[in-house]
Amino acid sequence: MTEPSRSAVYRLSMTTQGPLYPPSEVMNTDGDFVVIGTITRAQPDGTVAAVPGRAIVAADSPLPQFGSTLPYRIVRELPEKLSTEDEAMVLATLPLPLPCSNYTAVMAPQQQPEPFSVTRPSYPFHQAPIPDLQPEDGPKVTAPVTLGQWVKARGTLTVTLAEDSTAAEFRGEFSGLIPESLYTVMAIRRRDLDPDGPAHPSPLGVPNVFVADEEGNGRYRAVLPDPFPATDAPNSADRLVNFVVLWMSYQQNYGGAVGHHGLGADIHAQLRLDAPGFAEFTTRPRNGDGK
Repeated sequence: MTEPSRSAVYRLSMTTQGPLYPPSEVMNTDGDFVVIGTITRAQPDGTVAAVPGRAIVAADSPLPQFGSTLPYRIVRELPEKLSTEDEAMVLATLPLPLPCSNYTAVMAPQQQPEPFSVTRPSYPFHQAPIPDLQPEDGPKVTAPVTLGQWVKARGTLTVTLAEDSTAAEFRGEFSGLIPESLYTVMAIRRRDLDPDGPAHPSPLGVPNVFVADEEGNGRYRAVLPDPFPATDAPNSADRLVNFVVLWMSYQQNYGGAVGHHGLGADIHAQLRLDAPGFAEFTTRPRNGDGK
């Protein structure tokens, strides 16, 4: 019998995208989504396919129900090799309420119980109004963050099971990040992909923060209890399926929440697995009787 996997190394992909709606967690200063990840496109047979791609997508693209897809309205394609003009594109937060969003989960129910009532414009990343900031405090992100900077991000993730399979260690190594700025790490679990009952994504470890150094390098480590329960376990919905590195435009951490508003308003996915992963791992609760 083949011994089950105890450790694996994954390559993280650069992205601007969380879920498919809103299409991206990054905008440009024209108010369009900058999508690097998955593009929904109409097919000749009338179906909609979600395929890897890069494009500038209109903020008024058709919005389906959560769990369904409609074709994005493409403003223009983005080539794999960016032009000089595209490299210089200034990146921005999404406004509130979030445009083209059908994700109804409240990201921080204790801290921000009514997030959908908040109105806020889009801000260039370097001009996001950090709460209580004074100029003399020495903000570190003061120059525009460009698409050319963003696409330099690279990362690997090493996952190692504990000897008794009741926990797993996650170690991330990252480069090409926005220098001297705050990042957090988010867990995507099976329950977060359920169209009938969206739950808010959670931190992968608490605190889930690291700060990129002056060259844009960063490291992160966390140990999670029973992150990969079997598909027939009582807590199978808690199974971890993705690891996402988030840039924090407001340079804040939110404890047990990943953000107040999420999805491009105050968190911005930059690195993640291309597809749900970790299928080779199975863990169990420490007490042996489930959760």
